[in-house]
Amino acid sequence: VDVTCKVSGIEWVPEGNDFVVAAVMDSGDVHNAAHLWTVRNGKKVAARNVSTNGNYRLLWDAGADLGMGGIHSNVVVSVTVVKGHPRVQLWEGGPYWATTNIGAEKPEDYGYYFWWGDTVGYTNTGNGWISVKDGTGISFSANDSTAASTYGKDLATLQSEGWITSDGVPAPEHDAAHVHWGGGWRMPTKQELDDLVSKCNWVWTTVNGVQGWIITGKDSASIFLPCAGNGYGTSLYDAGSLGDYWSSVPYPGSNFSWRLGFNSSNHDTFNYYRYSGQSVRPVQGFTE
Repeated sequence: VDVTCKVSGIEWVPEGNDFVVAAVMDSGDVHNAAHLWTVRNGKKVAARNVSTNGNYRLLWDAGADLGMGGIHSNVVVSVTVVKGHPRVQLWEGGPYWATTNIGAEKPEDYGYYFWWGDTVGYTNTGNGWISVKDGTGISFSANDSTAASTYGKDLATLQSEGWITSDGVPAPEHDAAHVHWGGGWRMPTKQELDDLVSKCNWVWTTVNGVQGWIITGKDSASIFLPCAGNGYGTSLYDAGSLGDYWSSVPYPGSNFSWRLGFNSSNHDTFNYYRYSGQSVRPVQGFTE
């Protein structure tokens, strides 16, 4: 994360003398790095070693850079450290696709399961589903008021209640990818899932004992989508043989939303009950 600020608080600054603080990322040169620090709680912090959330005061030593002496900027930047997630662009002008599901450490891991509109995420214990946030239980069914929070609501109601924007996609606070990962990550649209099907090469395979599809695009960039199955009631069904991945787009009507579904012989977009527990594969950026 690079934070760029204009110098303020001094009478004269030559054109082009902006300063940059490299927070989190440790690569590339930083302008005026030899004379630039971040300061927190009155102590200097290495310019490329910001690892804690909070407000940082940026000190620009004009005496060192311009020979003016004793003049410093007084700029405070709020820094939020966001864990990086590997990504690849699968077709020219398309978004960048994450290489893991939300909640997964490796591409073949199933990760968390979400009902459509959920941002909490759930895992199956073998005896039911529990929240990854506080351990509370859930049943993926129309009879559970939590999992069915968006079930039975038409598009107008979803928008009036703030679930979706005027563009018909989840508001940021209801987008599982954005809430969990931040950093511009979001759930893919139906069109992006359609493009994933039509613009890439799909090969059924097994990765570390997990069945799924290797999806390859331009320059041999690829992602692996594991057959994570889906949640219904208190059980996980079809893990290892089926994959179900939510899009950000609700299906017209009141009960369904679009998803990507696949088995060993077929992969396409379908609509499905919003209370179903399904995987989310985030994307970043927008189709040009």
